[in-house]
Amino acid sequence: MKLKVKFLNWYAGLPVVMIHKETAEKIGVHAGDTVTIKTFSKNPKKFSTVIDVVEGLTKENQLLISSEIKHILKLKNKQNVQISLLPSLKSLDLIKKKLNKKKLSKKEFFEIIKDIVNNSLSEPEVALFISAMYENGLDFKETTYLIESILESGNKINLKQRNLVDKHSIGGIPGNRTTPIIVAICASAGLIMPKSSSRAITSAAGTADVIETLAKVEFKLEELKKIVKKTNACMIWGGSLGLVPADSKIIKVEKMLKIDPKSQLLASIMSKKLAAGSKYILIDIPYGKTAKVPKHKALELKKDFERLGKHFHKKLKVILTDGSQPIGNGIGPVLEMIDVIKVLAPKEKGPVDLEKKSLFLSGEILEMTKKAKKGKGIELAKEILYSGKAFSKFKEIIETQRGKIKNLFPAKIKKDIIVKSSCTIKEIDNKKINTLARIAGCPVDKASGIYLYAHVKNKVKKGEKLLTIYANTKSRLEEAIKFYRKEKPIKFY
Repeated sequence: MKLKVKFLNWYAGLPVVMIHKETAEKIGVHAGDTVTIKTFSKNPKKFSTVIDVVEGLTKENQLLISSEIKHILKLKNKQNVQISLLPSLKSLDLIKKKLNKKKLSKKEFFEIIKDIVNNSLSEPEVALFISAMYENGLDFKETTYLIESILESGNKINLKQRNLVDKHSIGGIPGNRTTPIIVAICASAGLIMPKSSSRAITSAAGTADVIETLAKVEFKLEELKKIVKKTNACMIWGGSLGLVPADSKIIKVEKMLKIDPKSQLLASIMSKKLAAGSKYILIDIPYGKTAKVPKHKALELKKDFERLGKHFHKKLKVILTDGSQPIGNGIGPVLEMIDVIKVLAPKEKGPVDLEKKSLFLSGEILEMTKKAKKGKGIELAKEILYSGKAFSKFKEIIETQRGKIKNLFPAKIKKDIIVKSSCTIKEIDNKKINTLARIAGCPVDKASGIYLYAHVKNKVKKGEKLLTIYANTKSRLEEAIKFYRKEKPIKFY
């Protein structure tokens, strides 16, 4: 049926359309049905989404659409579009098949991923697919099929460089902002490192959120290639490149469900590295009581990644690191960038643990790529860092990404948490610290967050600052203080 487009300037958070009750009855659609919208043009564009039925907001024969769809289909107000009910999808039967503990073929995974990318599957249906993977798991062959189908769903960088390197952490550790330091060191050593990073999912900040405090992080593929050609590296948000759009859609639903199936975690990371064309891949798996994974799960993941590296003919190394507490002092985009600059700048003194971990992981990459002899990687990384070469390279990358190094300041509204009696820090709960920072406003309010003055096993005296909470509003700060007092994310001897 032909309908006239009407806009309201709102974002629904997901693509959605609304239709008048009378029009819905004519077409035979109900609220919650999936429909396809098609443009009338020489090269028609199509998009599938969930429909809602309303009265009052729109007239008969009108289609009220959210801003997400307006931008996806590049629609104009009052433009005519075709709308039709989407028939039952084969991929739904395949998801049910997986829910029934049966194996899926390569072709079947491709079918499901194709429908996720096309938006033919609603978010509840994608949630069913995630639940099926979470409950029943995927064997090795199925995991490779999932990786290949996600990989083929989007663009590839194709830089065709010999020394193309990538590094990835599975995340979960507050303040663990090693990537900008590692990229600066490795690019200074002549390695090519087009680092596409994520925004925060459950943590206080992702690398893209942190870099965005100084520079632009959203670029098209051709722009990225120019940046890398000039500087040997980039630090951008992967979602802007359209590399693995299926992964982005799946992660969005995972975030709502608060579950992360192992097979999807493996597929998410490997598909991104393959899309980037990386020859050398370093995977950092922090483990610990309040990290994403305990040690035994970290060892399982290590074996899985190593097997996938061999399967896809990549030189892949997995490092297990201490994830028992936050890394660095700052937690939140601005505070983490302040830590990064202090580590990189030769005349500054940054957090020792952040510097140490960054040098260790950089050393591993330098040895993997034969830039340094075995056992000499950290030595070369130190030389590059302490000479100021890494900081110069970092500044060059930031400037090429249309930014500049500048003084950054945390939010003005703050609360110091003071130690009431002398003691020793026994434990810092990563998950609770991440939640505390998010309540304070992270990652959206870039200047909000937490500054830690001490770590596990450090002795703290009565009257000293334990941490400072920064927020952009008093209400945010009050909620964060309430959470801190109730949940007690730091324990003492």
